[in-house]
Amino acid sequence: MLIAKTFHDLPSKLDNGRPIRIFVVSPVVPNYPQAKFPGVVCFSEIYQVTGPVERFAGQIASQGYVVACPSSYHEFEGPEAIPYDTEGTDRGNRYKANVAAYDEDATLSVDLLVSLPNCNGRIAATGMCLGGHLVRLSAAFDPRVLSSVCFFATDVHSATLGKGKNDNSLARVHKGDMTGKGELVMIFGKQDTHVPREGRDLIRKTLEDAEVPCSFLEVQAQHAFIRDESSKGRWDAALTRSLFTFMMEVFDRTIGRDLGPKVDKGEKVEHVC
Repeated sequence: MLIAKTFHDLPSKLDNGRPIRIFVVSPVVPNYPQAKFPGVVCFSEIYQVTGPVERFAGQIASQGYVVACPSSYHEFEGPEAIPYDTEGTDRGNRYKANVAAYDEDATLSVDLLVSLPNCNGRIAATGMCLGGHLVRLSAAFDPRVLSSVCFFATDVHSATLGKGKNDNSLARVHKGDMTGKGELVMIFGKQDTHVPREGRDLIRKTLEDAEVPCSFLEVQAQHAFIRDESSKGRWDAALTRSLFTFMMEVFDRTIGRDLGPKVDKGEKVEHVC
């Protein structure tokens, strides 16, 4: 399926008045100008919307989804991608601990998608690195988001994410804030030094104890293994393709078609072979 790219600059509630730029990648079906598609919010890593993020979004859009990619650091600078070098890495890590608008950015991204004439209002979310964490921290709790897929989210034990905030996502899950809010997929590399085993175990246990519908995948890979450029030798194209297919199955099943309201009949799974 063909795709088209544009962007929207939206006002935010920040004191400095900086707008947020949200890049949108849309499917195009020739001769069907009124076609409508489900929407996906795609959060980026610490370098904003780079080439790898844009191509990832384009692949999703080409499957028949309108994809919105917010620029996470509009509080500090413009929407341009940050270089994958030492200075850019230091800058991105410095910014990520001082962002005040993560929750608002997630809400604005979903708001934008549901307002677009080519979106049918059925929304999912995904993200990588920082973006995977933002899915778990913000978007997955939005009742409009019916499924979320997080790629190598940064560690739940990281002290701070966002200005004046700590990661309270697991506390919110424990309280039941994600109950009935959609399906979640967590994907981690076992050699990812950003998320140690105890962090992964804690995330999985908390989600399962809260009975959140969740698939938890741990693969033989390092951090940033789906980044097809400047991955520092960690890109695994074959594994990325496999997991992309897994993600699209979840999106196709949860937002790709309208199944109507969920009805839980309380039926127990039979213990049979």
